[in-house]
Amino acid sequence: MMDENFYREQILDHYKSPRNRGELDPHDATAEGQNPLCGDEITVDLRLTDDERIEAVRFRGQGCAISQAAMSMLSEEIEGKPAVEVAALGREDVVELLGIQLSPVRLKCALLGLGVVKVALNSSVGTPLPEGFEGLDEVTWT
Repeated sequence: MMDENFYREQILDHYKSPRNRGELDPHDATAEGQNPLCGDEITVDLRLTDDERIEAVRFRGQGCAISQAAMSMLSEEIEGKPAVEVAALGREDVVELLGIQLSPVRLKCALLGLGVVKVALNSSVGTPLPEGFEGLDEVTWT
């Protein structure tokens, strides 16, 4: 396993210089989410190919370094992948991207972006939502 300092530097780099930040116009799917406990907010726009691959991802929002860096890293990870594959990503995938141990509160920060992406995909192409997300067009952690 790599040095945890390396991962911390990666997180800071993605926080200070987020990849795929902005709006996507036109887009096929959009969703937003927030974590009111720490003020994290993320909106995601997705453009899909005819065979339901993620062609482009853009996000905007504000919040702690973990939520914003995790979304930046995730945006790079999911571009080009099939929607069904992205919908199957879980907590362990985000934790692996970040490369550090997270407290339960920080884990909610890290997972906000993935939840928003999954809601956007569900509304656009009908991919399954994680348990507890059914019927949502917005993600709110409490």
